[in-house]
Amino acid sequence: NLRRHRRWICSTVCKFLQLQFILAPWVPVVGLEIHAQISSNSKLFSGSQVQFAAPPNSLVSFFDASLPGTLPVLNRRCVEAAVMTGLALNCSINKKSLFDRKHYFYADLPAGYQITQQRVPIAVNGSLSYSLCIDNKMSQMVTKTVRIKQIQLEQDSGKSLHDDSRSQTLVDLNRAGVGLMEVVMEPDMCCGEEAAAAVRELQLILQTLGSSQAIMAEGQLRVDANVSVHHPGEPYGVRTEVKNINSIRFLAKAIDYEIQRQIEELENGGTILNETRAFDSKLGCTVPMRDKEGMQDYRFMPEPNLPPLILYDTKSLPANVNHQQVVNIDWIHERLPDLPSAKRAKLVELYGILPEHSFTLVNEDGLTEFFENVVKQTQMKPKKVIGWILNDLLSYLKQHSCTVKESPISSVLLADLLNLLEKKEISASAAKQVFEELWKGEGKTPLEIVKEKKLQLLEDREELEQICQAVIDEHEKEVIMEIKKSVNKLIGLVQRATQGRSNPVLVKQILEKKLSE
Repeated sequence: NLRRHRRWICSTVCKFLQLQFILAPWVPVVGLEIHAQISSNSKLFSGSQVQFAAPPNSLVSFFDASLPGTLPVLNRRCVEAAVMTGLALNCSINKKSLFDRKHYFYADLPAGYQITQQRVPIAVNGSLSYSLCIDNKMSQMVTKTVRIKQIQLEQDSGKSLHDDSRSQTLVDLNRAGVGLMEVVMEPDMCCGEEAAAAVRELQLILQTLGSSQAIMAEGQLRVDANVSVHHPGEPYGVRTEVKNINSIRFLAKAIDYEIQRQIEELENGGTILNETRAFDSKLGCTVPMRDKEGMQDYRFMPEPNLPPLILYDTKSLPANVNHQQVVNIDWIHERLPDLPSAKRAKLVELYGILPEHSFTLVNEDGLTEFFENVVKQTQMKPKKVIGWILNDLLSYLKQHSCTVKESPISSVLLADLLNLLEKKEISASAAKQVFEELWKGEGKTPLEIVKEKKLQLLEDREELEQICQAVIDEHEKEVIMEIKKSVNKLIGLVQRATQGRSNPVLVKQILEKKLSE
């Protein structure tokens, strides 16, 4: 009986543990590899021009086409951009870094290998802080940090153009050899929202530095997401890589879909393959591409045609050296511009706006400059200006899918409108009407619209008394109820009768006087 009891206890415990294993939440793990095209006039190892949407194969040097006897010449600008980016991401800059050949065969890779920095990259051990909203509430933001494993310089490949109608593939080598920075992030994220916020912050930093234009629509910022899931306390699961995502919105969707796909696969008794997948934006899902290559497949070897890349700081800089022939890390560090996080802090300190408002201003391209231009040209306080920028201008921009630069309402026009409102020449509701008219882009000034639509603030007491009396007489039954409650509804009716032109403070005084008679 004792043995039977022990067996029962062991069986019960095992079933309990199995149940706990099934019910235990899954822990998603997300790491990113981001390829940023360096903003440079020429390619990484050749003098060929870099230009988006140039005619196919019009920007290809002998080296880009990998003709025999051609040798690489390192682009100084690309090195400086990588150092600048590494410093902005709190990395340690390696004073000595090495170039390697990474072998793989694609039709758009003429040499059969890519020159990269696998062994000793130019920058290592950095970090990136980013903020995201909790439950999509701008008032509730949390700051997180992702570790940067390394930043390496490497060549881009060419581009394969698939012609399905003729069942053929054409190759454009314009992009072959363009300089890239690969930013490798450690697997410190757990969902698509975090990854998207981190990439957006990196994009802002790159654009602020000028090291990359980072325009995702032009392929200047491409993201590979490594995704896996596991139970708490267990080793990381088998990861899949979702390649070449060129939209922040698609990045979040691809990661969240892949996490859910892996969880469902494992809970149904399946296994996760170590494979490369692509995100189909039309279907909203990831699809298999190929098995993941292992390190041995790439056959890394030192690049024999490039010596080690040597960088200096002020202490190690040789005497009597030509400064045009070396890259000085300290010189670059001293010239770093204010990064997005510093810009947000300055906006809060200078204008007294909320941190979440500064986040929106900096994250929307050109919105900070627009806001500051309006503040300079208006008498309205910045705290009020920010409301018009975020609640009115930004909502119109999103509604019409416009950028700040494409806005038909310039900072000058908005400042003129807010000045009319601040001087109490128009009411708030009339200002909304003027804003709507300005959006039509007909070339009229706010003052012209006010005069044309007769939206001036109505201050004549006798005229307002007549309008108020007419409203009271027309709504006599409601007036009795309103006396017991409030006069707000009557104020609204007077505003409607005057098309928003009446002064609400004066209207309230008149109504209270008439209702007390």
